[in-house]
Amino acid sequence: MSTAAAVVFISLALLAYIYVGYPAWTALRARLFPKPIRRGPFNGRYSVLIACFNEAETILAKVESLLNQTVADQMDQILIGVDGATDATAEIARSIGDSRVSVHVFESRRGKPAVINDLLQHVRSEIVVMTDARQRVEKTAVARLLACLHDPTVGVVSGELVFEQAEGTATAQGMGLYWNYEKWIRNNEGLAASVPGATGALYAIRRSLLKPIPSNTLLDDVAYPMQAVMAGTRCVFESGAVVFDRPSCDPRQEAIRKRRTIAGVFQLMRLYPGWLRPLKNPIWGAYVSHKVLRLASPWLLALTFA
Repeated sequence: MSTAAAVVFISLALLAYIYVGYPAWTALRARLFPKPIRRGPFNGRYSVLIACFNEAETILAKVESLLNQTVADQMDQILIGVDGATDATAEIARSIGDSRVSVHVFESRRGKPAVINDLLQHVRSEIVVMTDARQRVEKTAVARLLACLHDPTVGVVSGELVFEQAEGTATAQGMGLYWNYEKWIRNNEGLAASVPGATGALYAIRRSLLKPIPSNTLLDDVAYPMQAVMAGTRCVFESGAVVFDRPSCDPRQEAIRKRRTIAGVFQLMRLYPGWLRPLKNPIWGAYVSHKVLRLASPWLLALTFA
């Protein structure tokens, strides 16, 4: 076999593993050797953390959806961190009139991880629910997250992001198809062992497992859950804990999001090199296959065509 043929074969084999082989292997493990989640009643207390920028149009509806949860009586507080907003986000949030809603205004914009790190100092519950200001939370979503935390081996529970009206444009359709594929992988990872990250739009984590992360972290929804995994607990996916969003119809916005994700994975490799070590990371195979190897996809395609 010539060198060129070998390069093509290896490149195509790696691409096949990344997008077909690893997902299929994870699905097989989840089916043959499942680690079921022992769901049950969770009677503890929880706090909700929201870091936001200019969300004057969405913050009221978001908070109302949280106050209308079926387990809202177990909620201690909603901590809203307004990160250098230039609109009326803070004023609208303060006008809600529920004593559980606490608004913390930061004059300069520093980014979501910096705000979350500060808000953690005010948390007084054993469970923290992370969510964004934009998405609508289904009424039973938090209850479903808490039910998974009845299992003492579970440290993080990721909700399910559902895109509404994904048929609008080619970009939106692509987002819908890709996200369904991604959710299938995450569900199987959670059943087989753990998911290397959570859905940033909605997830719950035990307060004891939440440690501050660098304020410039791009993928906080990977960094916080992976801390819990490295501490010996599981991160699982709960498909019934639904949060609704609309996919971007702008190809430029989607390209920016993709570039940010790629940069974020490179950054995590630098910030947490121990996650790349098989003897240190209990889900090393999932982390490398799902997060790290995907970075090689453009280069593998380029080598193949070259």
